[in-house]
Amino acid sequence: MTYHIPTDLDSALAVLAQKQFEIVAGGTDVYPAQKQGHAPKRLLDVNRIAELLGIGITQTGIRIGAAVTWSEIVKADLPPAYNGLQQAAKEVGSLQIQNAGTIAGNLCNASPAADGVPPLLTLNAVVELVSAARGARKLPLSEFILGVRKTALSSDEIVTAIHIPQPPQGAGSAFEKLGSRRYLVISITMTAALIKCDDNGLITDARVAVGACSAVAQRLPQLENELIGKSVEQIEITPSHLSPLTPIDDIRGSGTYRLDVVQEQCRRAIQKAAKHG
Repeated sequence: MTYHIPTDLDSALAVLAQKQFEIVAGGTDVYPAQKQGHAPKRLLDVNRIAELLGIGITQTGIRIGAAVTWSEIVKADLPPAYNGLQQAAKEVGSLQIQNAGTIAGNLCNASPAADGVPPLLTLNAVVELVSAARGARKLPLSEFILGVRKTALSSDEIVTAIHIPQPPQGAGSAFEKLGSRRYLVISITMTAALIKCDDNGLITDARVAVGACSAVAQRLPQLENELIGKSVEQIEITPSHLSPLTPIDDIRGSGTYRLDVVQEQCRRAIQKAAKHG
């Protein structure tokens, strides 16, 4: 096995441009995905690359380095609009996995049940990618994850950061997850909401996203639009609001059950987000 551990981005990109390497950060997805007795022949460890570390404030919002762990996100001093992301971070596997697993790894793994995706969708997150040949580019998260285990990441690119534009002032957010047990569980359904209310308690900004109910986590635009101008007490979620979702039947639950759960999760997440804004 060839194992590279560069400490700067240029070195990492140069290695990646030479041969087909599999990128590893926390390794919480890469290693379990391997077949018994097999391992990648070429690994590129990005954990020590300075450009991929840290959470910082920018002119337009915040920048989360691709190798930032879930534990770092939990401990970060962030406003209420990021509550949903921090709550999701606490739901990623166990504490040990949260200490190792990274935010970009969660996105690149592209699981329909990736806990970080719904709250990041409500935050209008943008993924930053860099290659030696083409330089940097940015994609909205909704365009980065293309399907089950499929992303827009090219073989010579590294995800370097997640950019989150400044959320509405005074907005709050929340995250709801259902699993078969409390920890170390794949989501049956999960819902994130970001809500801003005016001084009269009427909703002025609403973003709701659902995961584990379609190949890629989905925003619910009809529901978001109909929430505007209403109070939390007036919320009524109907099956038509959930039309972008295509849940499957599997060992963890039926599609019908998932839709029933999401309907209630949406209500709870919206109420919690409005309360903490």
